[in-house]
Amino acid sequence: MIIAVDGPAASGKGTLAAALGQHFNLPHLDTGLLYRAVGLEVKAHIDAPDVEARATRAAELLDTTGLDPEFLLGAEVGILASKVAVFPGVRKALFAAQRDFATQTSGAVLDGRDIGTVIAPDADAKLFIVAEPEIRADRRARQLEARGQTVDRAKLLADIEARDARDKAAPHGGFHPADDAVLLDTTNLDIEAAITAAIAEVEAAIARKSATR
Repeated sequence: MIIAVDGPAASGKGTLAAALGQHFNLPHLDTGLLYRAVGLEVKAHIDAPDVEARATRAAELLDTTGLDPEFLLGAEVGILASKVAVFPGVRKALFAAQRDFATQTSGAVLDGRDIGTVIAPDADAKLFIVAEPEIRADRRARQLEARGQTVDRAKLLADIEARDARDKAAPHGGFHPADDAVLLDTTNLDIEAAITAAIAEVEAAIARKSATR
């Protein structure tokens, strides 16, 4: 079984995908970490004329087995990720790693921005997670503060809104759900309610697919 979880920055898709992986006993991949790692690798050259070539090379050489979520979570790294994610060479280089993870025999849960449309269009269940920008910014701020990081909340909201703008402009950004994805708005849901709703939607998707076989 493949579960695809997409959505914009800080929508909670990673938390929900991890919970789905635990509930259905499936391995989970936060694909955003791949782009964050590439973005961090070219941080010093992010505004250079050859940044696309540098980022593509970094993606081709990326070791996907040693990614540290704690190290890559920061808001600044998220901005870098959104900048390199628009490069076709980067997306092509990272496609194989994501597709291999999705198609392993045990099944998988992947979260990102183009899982249901590009990486796993054949996924058994597709969720698209949304929430209002202010709610997403608050959740991310509390997440970072819980890790001991100092957060400029106004800047964090501005960063999320800037990422939203880039996602809307990108053909595979976080505002372009698959046609068969189920929309889950978590604006007014706490984490427990959101997880319960996500599990219910996946179970319903699996039931619908089984009924058509």
